[in-house]
This record gives sequence, C-alpha cells and structure tokens, in this order.
Amino acid sequence: MEAYERLKQLVASCEEDVQKGAGGNKAAQTRARKAMQDIKSVAQEIRQAMLEARNAESGSSGA
Repeated sequence: MEAYERLKQLVASCEEDVQKGAGGNKAAQTRARKAMQDIKSVAQEIRQAMLEARNAESGSSGA
C-alpha cells in the first residue's frame, strides 16, 4: 500500500527533528509539528481506505 509506505517514510524522516525538538531547538519543534500534521493526514487517508475496503467487501458479499 503506497500510503502506508509514505507514512513510514514520514515517521523516519522526522526522527531527528523530534529529538532536537525535545532538546529545546525551537526550529526543530516547528518542523516536527508540521511533520506530525502530515503524518496525521496520511494516517487518516489509510484509515479511510481501510474503511472503504471493508464496506465494499461487506456490500458485495451481502448481495
């Protein structure tokens, strides 16, 4: 699943900023917050795709 791979890449790419932000680096904190928002969006996209797949599955088998 392409979105899941993108999610993993986003998490890996923000690791350094999260660590720097925890140490007090304000610029890194800002970058980490933006990355978390992107992660949230991609996670929601994956969640929606899973829900649609489940609904399509239950709709086709019930007919």
